[in-house]
Amino acid sequence: MTRISYVDTVRGLLTRQDPKQFLFFTRTPNGRAAGKEFLARLEERTHDRDKAVSVSSFRAQLKAIHRWGQQQPADLASIHQPVLVMNGESDKMVPTKNTVDLDRRFPTSQLVVYPDAGHGGVFQFHEDFVKRALAFL
Repeated sequence: MTRISYVDTVRGLLTRQDPKQFLFFTRTPNGRAAGKEFLARLEERTHDRDKAVSVSSFRAQLKAIHRWGQQQPADLASIHQPVLVMNGESDKMVPTKNTVDLDRRFPTSQLVVYPDAGHGGVFQFHEDFVKRALAFL
């Protein structure tokens, strides 16, 4: 994920696009349109906005994710609370096969994989995500 994050951040800078377009969405026409819609929704809130992430925070997050990713998978069989597991079918940051594996290791999980979606599947399918999350809760 570290390499992907850096490459897509540079790609965003070189093309003068928000890196989220590359990191979270597929490069299909549908994915590109969903990315643009998501970025427009982010601009709707004009006050009390979150501060931009600093470069040092970004690098620290990637370093922590990298370290965590090198660990052995946790035994989740003892967790019996219901779990909602969601991802896009083409997530390059958290590969969908890992999401399927996570779902398999929880005894009471519910898996949702969004079609033609990347890491931003819950942003791309936000209306469906909210309905499912509320029903789950």
